[in-house]
Formats: sequence, structure tokens, C-alpha cells
Amino acid sequence: MDKTDISDEEAARHRAKMARRKQVQDAEVAGKTVEKGLLIVNTGPGKGKTTAAFGLALRMLGHGRRVGVVQFIKGAWSTGERDAFAAFGDRVSWHTMGEGFTWETQDLKRDVAAAEAAWEKALELMADPSIGLVVLDELNIALRYDYLDIDKVVAALAGRRAGLHVVVTGRNAKPALVEAADLVTEMGSTKHHFSAGVKAQQGIEF
Repeated sequence: MDKTDISDEEAARHRAKMARRKQVQDAEVAGKTVEKGLLIVNTGPGKGKTTAAFGLALRMLGHGRRVGVVQFIKGAWSTGERDAFAAFGDRVSWHTMGEGFTWETQDLKRDVAAAEAAWEKALELMADPSIGLVVLDELNIALRYDYLDIDKVVAALAGRRAGLHVVVTGRNAKPALVEAADLVTEMGSTKHHFSAGVKAQQGIEF
């Protein structure tokens, strides 16, 4: 059927259906009255966990709020997102604290020390009242390898100042963190170009 060839009767049914749906949606929205800082966890084997977090960072910047970023694992190599956020000047407080993945450093003490330093920076950013969102990139990896005490981390995140949003990224989120979070997104991996031999590419992976 030609989608432009819609009868008056069909149009009226559609209009009535959408009016009913709008009524339900409006009532649901009106029932949500709580406003609070959220603890958001992006986890799972799929691609896009950090990318989604930076999307929220961009949204926060668009509303005139400052953003803090701590990268727990990624090394100091240049990435497109870091260079892009640098254009916002001191509205973004960016800290790449990792030494690279553990199979690259092959030094447990060094990895633990780097994670602890990154966590101290995270606490500093979370205490800064001018910051509306803190991205803790790959914190889940540091927790997975027990570089940090999960109970202390969860307690600090749960006890953060009112109104602060925090996004934690990385695979294998610990159950205690998932339990404490307000929003958890498990990103699946249906298909990945890496499996077909495609290397990491500028603008896609970094």
C-alpha cells in the first residue's frame, strides 16, 4: 500500500490511538517526581561503554555544567575524545591515570599504585561542587583485578554529594556496584569487526 494514500478513517484511528498513548505517557512522566544524582554503570562485552559515557558528558556540557574524567586503565596515548574535550578548556577536568592494561605493564604493584592514585583523583573530583558529572572510565577493570577495595569504592560512590552524577564503565561490573547503581546498562556483543580481522581505527576505537 502507498503510505501516502491514507484514508480519513485510518488517519482518525491513528490520531485516537496516539492520543491514548500520549495520555498514558504524560501520566507516567507526571508521576516521576524524584530528582537526584545518579550512579550509572555501563558494562558488558559489547562496544560503546565509554562512548556512551562521553555522550552524557557532552550533554552535561551543553547544559553549562562542568565534567570530570578519570581513566583508570587506558594509557597516555592520544585519543580523539580527549583532544575534542580539550576544546572545552577548564570546563572538563581530564585525568588519564592508567598505565595501560595489566598484560602490557606486567607489574602488579605498578598497576595497583596507578589505580589508587586514580581513585584519589576521582574522590577529589567528586568533592568539587562545580562538577556535575564524573566519568570513571574502566573503573570496573580496576575492581575486577582487585586493584581497589570494592567495599570502599561502593561506599564512597553511595555517599557522594547530593546531585552529583557518576558514570562507571568497563566489563564485568562487580555485583556490589551493580546493586548500588541507579542505572545499569549491559552492552551485548552481537557482532564485532575485530573478529573479522579489522584493526582499531582512528575515530572509531580511539
